[in-house]
Amino acid sequence: MKWTAALAVASSIAFIGYGVHCLVSPSMRAEFERFGLPHLRVLTGVLEVAAGAGLIVGLWWPLALRVSAGGLALLMACALVARWRVGDPWSALVPAFVLLVLNAWIAQRAGR
Repeated sequence: MKWTAALAVASSIAFIGYGVHCLVSPSMRAEFERFGLPHLRVLTGVLEVAAGAGLIVGLWWPLALRVSAGGLALLMACALVARWRVGDPWSALVPAFVLLVLNAWIAQRAGR
């Protein structure tokens, strides 16, 4: 559980930071425009911040850890599709892929 907790905290920090960035940054507004998904930017940012907080809550409540990590893995799967659709290079897909695998692992290990 120690590794799961440490990775959950790291993922939480990443997603809370990225979620806030998504909500306030003009560059993220432009990215979502480029993806053809400007209407999903605020929702994405809110989900990232909420699920990042859920990862922390999940350190004491395993169901929250499982749901938050699973939701973030799904969100990263959607990010991979969005980046692939606009023709981003493979290197641009690596962060979303790593976060997808990390959060899928956390979700699978939650409560063990």
